[in-house]
Amino acid sequence: MKSDHASASASASASASASASAGIGTGTGAGADLRGGPPARRYARIVTTEELANLAHLRRARDLMDREYMRPLDVAALARVALMSSGHFSRQFRATYGETPYAYLMTRRIERAKALLRRGDLSVTEVCMEVGCSSVGSFSARFTQLVGETPTAYRGRDHGALAGVPGCVAKDLTRPSRRRATSTAARVVASP
Repeated sequence: MKSDHASASASASASASASASAGIGTGTGAGADLRGGPPARRYARIVTTEELANLAHLRRARDLMDREYMRPLDVAALARVALMSSGHFSRQFRATYGETPYAYLMTRRIERAKALLRRGDLSVTEVCMEVGCSSVGSFSARFTQLVGETPTAYRGRDHGALAGVPGCVAKDLTRPSRRRATSTAARVVASP
């Protein structure tokens, strides 16, 4: 009889321990990080039909930027495509995609510029105009900010390693990123 009580007690103790590690009954909530960090992000809330419609409109504007990056697009034109006011569109776009519409458009333009510069048959000015930028100075500054080197330096570098790589993979490998450019610039400044 005593052994049955001991095994039941051990079983209850193991069950309580498993519940505690899962965050059940401990006040930490489901999905809590087992290392004691904040709870993992959960997407359990119900999305309204209005939010889904807004997302569809934002995607329409983003798709327009992806397709028509070489055209002169401004926030007002993109907001019209998304059926929103300019201010609301900018706020919603940033909240959804993590960057402003202008930053997203410039990233697409720089991405395409990198592909054209790798070919090597166009000058920096021609590439600038080809991707829809009207000022070579602004284009060069933005390119340097995102890529970490000037367009001329990027064009002059050997890109032979990407020759056998499919375009979709090369596009992903060379996608401009503000975070990558910032860390590259910090390393350049920190090196003697």
